[in-house]
Amino acid sequence: MITIYDIAKKTGYSPTTVSKVFNNYTDVKEQTRQTILQAAKELGYLPNAHARTLTTKKSWTIGVLFVESSGIGMQHPFFSAVIESFKQVAVSKGYALMFISKDVGGKQSGYLENCKIRGVDGVVVILSDYEDPYFKELLDSDIPCVVLDYETSQAHTLYSDNLEGSLLAVEYLYSLGHRKIAHISGGINTFAGSKRVQGYELAMTRLNLETKESYIVDSAYYSIESGYAAMVQILDLQDRPTAVFVAGDHLALGAMRAARERGLRIPNDLSIVGFDNIELSQYITPALTTIAQDTALMGSKAADILIHSIDNPSQVLESAVLPVRLIVRDSCSSVTNAP
Repeated sequence: MITIYDIAKKTGYSPTTVSKVFNNYTDVKEQTRQTILQAAKELGYLPNAHARTLTTKKSWTIGVLFVESSGIGMQHPFFSAVIESFKQVAVSKGYALMFISKDVGGKQSGYLENCKIRGVDGVVVILSDYEDPYFKELLDSDIPCVVLDYETSQAHTLYSDNLEGSLLAVEYLYSLGHRKIAHISGGINTFAGSKRVQGYELAMTRLNLETKESYIVDSAYYSIESGYAAMVQILDLQDRPTAVFVAGDHLALGAMRAARERGLRIPNDLSIVGFDNIELSQYITPALTTIAQDTALMGSKAADILIHSIDNPSQVLESAVLPVRLIVRDSCSSVTNAP
């Protein structure tokens, strides 16, 4: 069996320095770290997890608490991309990921109890229902957490600038001459959904446009089916809008299908803007104009924040708001004779 002493002999560094590299100490030069890691790879060295835990007092495991409302789980293109980016950073720093649920050994317990049983060092949280009492119990504990798409003073938080994204979407439609602009929301009971509704209403006010109550349709989930149902409701209005800002790309896909089934041409008869910039949005016909969230940055920054918090328990809580941008494609067109 290869040991750290074999790696020390091969590289010329002391066993202490080799040990520091595998335990992620920060006082080792990067060149030294890379030399030792390369030697370990060549020798086929595998760190002893139990010994590592005894040395560092850590399990080197991060819990992933992921529950989303549409029911597609890890097939969700936005959140799966965020978790993949998070994983890449965590793994590169020596951590393994473990999914956390309310069940332990087939019996319902809670997120906190599961985390304690598994001995995780920290948790990244992505939930559709942040009012869940089991989530609040976890927040009240001393386990480091970073929460995505939510705002709380009890944990590190990270979310995209939903207000700015909504402003960009509505202002773009306005620039094309649209004055009757509706909004399909992701649900005011979700953090992102409520912020995007706020952004839509703020944009309409700034542009001196009438915000009709019938022009804001709440969807139950960020799903294609919900987007379809919401668009049907909008298209049944006597005074139909010329454009719709949709709070999520999955919702937009359903909305576009509903419009086509009514015989409407997109963008000739109806312009649509989505939110998320999922990969599929560029491949549909017409390609969807949307607000892009940076999934790679969200995942990597969340991992950096959480790992730093694990290593520095007294760290001041951080709240990061990530920039968004408008991606113009083919689902919007100009309106003539706009006032």
